[in-house]
Amino acid sequence: MKLVQDWTEKKLEIIAVISYSEILSNGGLSLIETLKNREMPRTPFFLVVKYFNSNLRILALTAGISDVFRLPLQKKRIEKRVIFFIRHWNPLTRELPIGTRQVYHIGFAKRMFDIFFAGAALILLFPLLALVAFSIWVESKGPVFYYSLRTGTGFKVFRFYKFRSMYVNADQKVKDLMHLNQYNIDQKKDQVSQVGPVLCDTCIQTGKCQYPIYADGAQWCEKDDIYVNSLKNGSAFFKIANDPRITKVGNFIRNTSIDELPQLWNVIKGDMSIVGNRPLPIYEAEKLTTDKYVLRFAAPAGLTGLWQVEKRGKGKMSEEERLTLDNTYAKNQSFINDIKLIFRTIPALFQKESV
Repeated sequence: MKLVQDWTEKKLEIIAVISYSEILSNGGLSLIETLKNREMPRTPFFLVVKYFNSNLRILALTAGISDVFRLPLQKKRIEKRVIFFIRHWNPLTRELPIGTRQVYHIGFAKRMFDIFFAGAALILLFPLLALVAFSIWVESKGPVFYYSLRTGTGFKVFRFYKFRSMYVNADQKVKDLMHLNQYNIDQKKDQVSQVGPVLCDTCIQTGKCQYPIYADGAQWCEKDDIYVNSLKNGSAFFKIANDPRITKVGNFIRNTSIDELPQLWNVIKGDMSIVGNRPLPIYEAEKLTTDKYVLRFAAPAGLTGLWQVEKRGKGKMSEEERLTLDNTYAKNQSFINDIKLIFRTIPALFQKESV
């Protein structure tokens, strides 16, 4: 209050405020809030503190603190930062017009092709779809379809449909077979016998699964906890030939890509296109917001795309290669190129390895 009084009455020309105080003390957040409430001129506000962590950093940035220096001080660093803020304060605080990048809009020709192709495929394949659905239900009672939340064009989140290829109680089935595991997964007995859902390190902080897959009352985790733990222990349990989670029908529809056919309904709805970059799980998409990779989301989400046909059957493709191909498709996307990719997809379906 004394600072505000002197500043007002003496008409001080204050060009910056440096406060030696902790963020939660009177000279920290309380002081900057007082200056805001008294409608004092906006100036760079710096703090010199003894304690600092990630939570305090968020508080400082949210409150509008320009920078925080932690003891012991580095004279040159403080001098450089303070002078920079003072000289460039007006440009830094000037309200810039908020512009949004236009989200990709599927052209009329592409949209008509998508509806015609997906609609015709659903009609022609209806007997096969019905047979697959019945086979899934006979072998493993439960929902025939499931969906997971995926991120498509412009980071739009939608329900991504597939045929169910695993047992409804897939996670529990794995736990019941842990005593037969030949890959020395180091699991505690209470983890094996646990009935309730086991949360991964990412989800345990929130107390609930952040990567759910749904199917009419049934729910799985897209980041299977036991699978995650097996990776931590260097085990390849879930890469064995006979994965106990997968049904016999599920193994067949996976190897033949029939489990992907329900995504034709996503195309009809407009969530996806026939050709485009594959939609990603949310936890993967949120890692690709850098300038290097975000371009892939400017393209339509699709059933098949450039990376699926570029190296299909030619061995492993690195994540970097796949993302580069996604960006390449986004830059060169056109209806003509989509037709070319469709013709390239046909031989790619006759692959040698299981995917």
